[in-house]
Amino acid sequence: MPTIEENLHTWGKNYDWTQRGEEWSSLWGQTEFLWRGALFPRIHAFVPTGTILEIAPGFGRMTHYLKDVSTSLTVVDIAERCIEACKQSFSSCSHITYYINDGKSLDMIPDQSVDFVFSFDSLVHAEADVIEAYLSQVTRKLKPDGVGFIHHSNSGAFILPAKKSLPPPLKGLAMILRRHWRAESMTARLFEEYCEQAGLQCITQEIINWIAKYPPLPIDCFSLFTPKDSVWARPNKVYRNMNFRQEALYLGKLSRLYPSSSLLNLNEIYEKVKG
Repeated sequence: MPTIEENLHTWGKNYDWTQRGEEWSSLWGQTEFLWRGALFPRIHAFVPTGTILEIAPGFGRMTHYLKDVSTSLTVVDIAERCIEACKQSFSSCSHITYYINDGKSLDMIPDQSVDFVFSFDSLVHAEADVIEAYLSQVTRKLKPDGVGFIHHSNSGAFILPAKKSLPPPLKGLAMILRRHWRAESMTARLFEEYCEQAGLQCITQEIINWIAKYPPLPIDCFSLFTPKDSVWARPNKVYRNMNFRQEALYLGKLSRLYPSSSLLNLNEIYEKVKG
């Protein structure tokens, strides 16, 4: 769990998208602080750029920002409902291309056409076979110096030990992890292995704690990768960031102190000040 079919059923049919995914930004206060305070600092070396491929955009929470740091943006999602929502939201953007896929295929993307691959808060629900399939294709889709940033599950590092060797008081750990609907077969180490098999080089893996309550387990991972002959290639640097939630909570506090640019029309303000 979760399978491709379960993901399609959940996000394409059953989930209530009333808030358009903004509910998952609540820890940061709002998506703007999530993007500017947490995500952009981690990828700022690679964007703005030419062509960005976003895998599993949902209703476009991150697409809203990726469109402004690319000259060409392609979004691919398994759920037609999500793609249609993105088309509606970004109808004025002529540089965005949309595709519905089968949950694994990137055949619609031309080889060596992508500068940057991005996925956040979606592929944590993708099991190992899906991640392996995507990486085996991404290696062909990236330009020689292209880079990818993928947020994926690390729950497999805890699920199997919880089933096999933990004492009875901790046997409920697997249930705690499943509540977050993370892929049970995926780990940071496995992601690195799949990159190696595909001719890609992991250059950074930040293993993060996503669970709010005890135990603060690092069940997720941000993996940064590039082709092995890329100018960005280097030995992998792995960091277990057990303060990730504290970082998010801090940004959440700041978001309540400082106004968001989305609250006001900055062009109107500029015109008033100029006048």
